[in-house]
Amino acid sequence: MNSDQRGGPGAVPMHLIVLAGLASVTYASFVLENLLSPKLDFFNGYVSELSASDQPFHFVYSAGDLITGVLSILVAAGTLRRLTRKPLATAGWVFLGLFGVCAIGDASFPLDCAPSLETWCALRERSENVSFSHEFHSVTSSAVIVCGVAALLLLSLAARRYGWWPALARWGWLLALAESVAALGTLVAMYVGQWLGIVQRVQIGILCLGLLTIAWALYSDRREAAREARDVSDAREGACL
Repeated sequence: MNSDQRGGPGAVPMHLIVLAGLASVTYASFVLENLLSPKLDFFNGYVSELSASDQPFHFVYSAGDLITGVLSILVAAGTLRRLTRKPLATAGWVFLGLFGVCAIGDASFPLDCAPSLETWCALRERSENVSFSHEFHSVTSSAVIVCGVAALLLLSLAARRYGWWPALARWGWLLALAESVAALGTLVAMYVGQWLGIVQRVQIGILCLGLLTIAWALYSDRREAAREARDVSDAREGACL
């Protein structure tokens, strides 16, 4: 009896699970800032400033977003192709793919400079004397959060409704809720003018945990399907003796 016969979503190849896990690592490129970008204000600086075009090692952080985006799209496409399609699950994987598209957008439209680090940059930003890339980055960054929250929430709801993916059923909605609270916290921090950097880093950390949870959920289902297949095989061999 395979995973579809037991009412499950099916199992994905191991390489897709590895890609989901890798995406959670590459999206956490900001953890390198103490080593590569120590001048940026950890407490109040935007995470996006790390990949600003005029910052040293900006290509490292942009590469992290780009790789995460590509991996997320591959995972979403692979799951849609191989797993059972039900409305909530399908919508969740689609939003994971859109999350990947927006992460690529973050990498493709970096800030021109770091406003919290350079006064002239902040003045240019306030006078709207910045490039389209600088302005559009806020759109892609907001879309990343929205799509990430939607993917986690929808996959969690699918897991609960269909009896799939225990890890997502248990943690997906909590991570989506925490990410939403952190997003509201970002707005408050922007208004107050303090702690924005910490709140943003928490946001990204939650999304990394979400990607890791997705990878674990897919791995657990694959392991369960393999165990049931072995049990069936052993039962058939016993019946033939």
